[in-house]
Amino acid sequence: MKKLFALLCTLPALAGCMSSVNTTEPLQPSASPQAVVDKRVITDPGLDNAAQVTGVYSSTGPQGFLKVELRVQNQTHARQAFSYRFAWMDQNGMTIDLPTATAIPVTLEGRETTALVAMAPTPLAKDFRVTFFPAK
Repeated sequence: MKKLFALLCTLPALAGCMSSVNTTEPLQPSASPQAVVDKRVITDPGLDNAAQVTGVYSSTGPQGFLKVELRVQNQTHARQAFSYRFAWMDQNGMTIDLPTATAIPVTLEGRETTALVAMAPTPLAKDFRVTFFPAK
């Protein structure tokens, strides 16, 4: 009976730990990323709630490689899974064909925010596109 009582008392605490995320960061960050004005095409509102882009930032990394950071938030209260893939374009807007362009799976807890960071695989990449996919 004592074991059952202990288990029943522990279950709500475990359930709470698995479905929420607490985050702490400076109130006034000292670093300021360069924001990118973006264009979004949303064809799946459910996926947009699971992986809503809240910011797009870019910089030039080592040896002139383009570095991109997307801040993505799960707008729901439940764990959500999705995948994303970066495509890189040259100075003429043409897609750079890369054998490593694969979708990367991500899982976010309810209301969790994360940064999806990618570095262009070649200094020829001057622009990018990110595509999100529902989890399979």
